[in-house]
Amino acid sequence: MSRSLTLSPGGASRLLRCGQGGRCRECGNRIEWYHRGPGPLQRPVRLHPQELPAAAVPAACRWHVSSGIAYPAADGSNWCRLPHAVVCPARDAAPLPRELAGLRRSLAVRTRRLIDSGAFAPPPALPKGPASGEKAAQVCRPARPVVQLLYVRYLAACPVDEIQCTAQTRRRHRCTNTVLTPAAPAGTWKLLPVGAASGRFALPSSGMAVYDLSDTPYAEQLRWRGQRCLQHAAAAAAADLAVAGWEPFDLLRHHEHVRTRLPARARRLGPAGCSRTAGRP
Repeated sequence: MSRSLTLSPGGASRLLRCGQGGRCRECGNRIEWYHRGPGPLQRPVRLHPQELPAAAVPAACRWHVSSGIAYPAADGSNWCRLPHAVVCPARDAAPLPRELAGLRRSLAVRTRRLIDSGAFAPPPALPKGPASGEKAAQVCRPARPVVQLLYVRYLAACPVDEIQCTAQTRRRHRCTNTVLTPAAPAGTWKLLPVGAASGRFALPSSGMAVYDLSDTPYAEQLRWRGQRCLQHAAAAAAADLAVAGWEPFDLLRHHEHVRTRLPARARRLGPAGCSRTAGRP
């Protein structure tokens, strides 16, 4: 069973007609993004695209959608929504009811078919254990980097050079351009203080690696916050076809993404044939 919202045909946005569709970066299966209801965690949530019988879903995993907003509770009906993370086959399996375990297996089979057909490539596994020397420089590329812009730190959904424009093209497809471009000022990787101390785990004394955009012009930071390429940043009437992938950085929830070493920088030849370090990750 599926229930969705409708939108006026004359509206510029395409994000409120239903949950914003997408694919899980880890398993390749379809998901829907929704904004959360009022509460301390104001960030989008990934839901399974279909409703499930509420009796088959644990009470702690039940969500419902009202007026385009997702709420972490049941709405009293016989159907509910489920966070995709509960049944994502790319994550460590947790004890699930029989119905959800079967759904997870079917998603795992679909992931394998996508990989075999070449339609999906799983992200590379993060290196285990500390690395050193030249090998460490080659693998140091945060999969979810911390980005600082407009005096706020965000956790990106993908590497800096893969952040994609969210605008809709004239063919009603998502723009394939990236936000990072040689034609605009780039940020700088810096080791910045982590923040307030916490008793749960030790904070690194050397700071954390942050892609800092604070030195770029204000308009450029607004473009990054809106996740637009140069072309669609100038076109104010262009509709959004995807939700921006920024998530406010929280040290307690995102401590596994803290990196204490700056990413390796690509080297390129200068005008005189001498090697120099590029200013981008």
